Amino acid sequence: MTSIPRLRGRSAKIVATLGPSSRSAETILLLAQAGADIFRLNFSHGSHDDHRRSLEAVRVAEKILHRPLAVLGDLQGPKIRIGEFPKGSFRLGFGEEYAVIADNFAQSENAIPVPHPDIIEALEVGDEILCDDGLVSLIVTHAKNGAVRVKSEFPSKLSDKKGFTVRGKALPVDALTEKDKDDLKFALAIGVDLIAQSFVQTASDIENAKEHIDGRTPVIAKLEKPAAIESLEEILDVSDGVMVARGDLGVEFPVEQVPVIQRRIIRAARSRGCPVIVATQMLESMVDRVTPTRAEASDVATAVYQGADAVMLSAETAIGRHPASAVAIMGRIIAAVENADDYRESLKQYSGERDIRTIDVIAEAAQSLARSENAVALVLRTGSNRRLAKFAQQRGEVPILYGSKDYVRLRKAQLLWGVHPIALEFPEAENWPEALLEEASLKGRGAYAAWRGDGEDGAAWELGTRDSH
Repeated sequence: MTSIPRLRGRSAKIVATLGPSSRSAETILLLAQAGADIFRLNFSHGSHDDHRRSLEAVRVAEKILHRPLAVLGDLQGPKIRIGEFPKGSFRLGFGEEYAVIADNFAQSENAIPVPHPDIIEALEVGDEILCDDGLVSLIVTHAKNGAVRVKSEFPSKLSDKKGFTVRGKALPVDALTEKDKDDLKFALAIGVDLIAQSFVQTASDIENAKEHIDGRTPVIAKLEKPAAIESLEEILDVSDGVMVARGDLGVEFPVEQVPVIQRRIIRAARSRGCPVIVATQMLESMVDRVTPTRAEASDVATAVYQGADAVMLSAETAIGRHPASAVAIMGRIIAAVENADDYRESLKQYSGERDIRTIDVIAEAAQSLARSENAVALVLRTGSNRRLAKFAQQRGEVPILYGSKDYVRLRKAQLLWGVHPIALEFPEAENWPEALLEEASLKGRGAYAAWRGDGEDGAAWELGTRDSH
C-alpha cells in the first residue's frame, strides 16, 4: 500500500475518537487514510485492553502509511453521578419537591441519591442542579445542616447513574481521581503522546497532573467548568494545550453563551501560542446519517475561521455508522474554509494580543522571508515542541515541514496548526532541507526557507532561503 500524501492541503488538524465502531485495525487505517491526525482514547469508556489494542492498531497504521499519527489519552475526571433508584428510574413532576440524600441508593421515589456528602454540604438555596446533560433541572429550595430539598423545573425522567452538576458553581472535588491516576499510569506505560485532563477548574489542577506525568507527555486542559473560564489566563499559562469541551460547557452555561466562550478561549489560546482543540457535536448527525447537516458544516467552518489548531469528532467516529466518512467530510470542510478568500482576514480577527519574545520575532521573520521568496515551504528542525508551536502561532501562508527521526516528537507536533511532521532518517545531515522537501514531494518545485534552532532558546539560530530547483 502506498503512503498517503505528507501535505494534506489543509492546516487545521482532525482528532478522531476511537470506540466500538472504530477500534478495529482496518477501520483505524481507514480513518488515517481519510485524514485523521490524532486518535483519542476516551477513558470514560472501554477497558484498558480495548485502549491498548487501539493504540497498537494506530502504530501499525503509522508504519503502513509512513506518517506520524498521535494518540491522545483523555482522562475521565471527577464525573459526578447520582445513585440508583428502586425501579431504575422515576418521573419528576413539574414543581414537585424531592429530598437529596447522601447515599448510593434511594429507598423511595421521593429521594434523589447523591453519594457525595461534601457536594451536598456545598449546596445552597437557589442553586440550579442539572442532571443527565441538562435534561433534568432542579432548584435547591432548602439547604441546612446537610438536609437538602429541590424542586423540579419541568416534568422529566431521571435514571440511575446519570451525571450531576451545579450550574455556575465550583464543586469540592479533585480534578485527578484515583481512576484517573490508574488510567494515567496505564496510558503512559503504553506510550500515548498527549494527555487530556477533564473538569479542570484551576491552574493547580494542571500542575498536579504534571507532577504525576513528570514531563513524559504534554497536558491538555479540557475547559468545561465555569471556574476554568474564570481562571482561563492562569490555566493557559501552565497548559500545553486546551480543549473547548462544548458539551459540558453547554450544561454549565446557558447555551447561547457557548459560542461566545469558544471565541474567547480561542483568542486567548492563540495569543499565547497554546494549541486549541474545538470538540463535541461537530458532525453529530453523522452518528446515524451519511452526511452532516448544513448547520454542522457551518459549525466546523466557524472553528476553522477562528484559527483552531484542531477540531474533534467524538460519537461520530466512536459509535457512528460512518466513521471514515465523518473524517473525510470534516477534512473537506476545513480545506474549503482555508481556501476561501476571507480566511486570512478572519484569522487576524481571532489572533489576540501577544507578548513578543525573541522566538516570536524569529518565527514571524521566517514566515515573512518564506512569503517574500514565494517559497513552497518553510522547513524546520528543532528539539523543542514549544518553539515549534511559536511557528504554528503565526498562522502563516507557507506550509511548515518539521523533520526529525524521533517519532515521539513528530507525533506531538501533529497537534500544531500548519505543521507537517515528517520522519527523516538523518535530520542532522547537511541536506536535511532537501530531504524534507523530497519526502513532501516538493523538491524541485521552487524556493524554500529553512530554519534550524538547536539546543535551548538563545542558542544559535539559522535562517535563510535556497532555491530547490
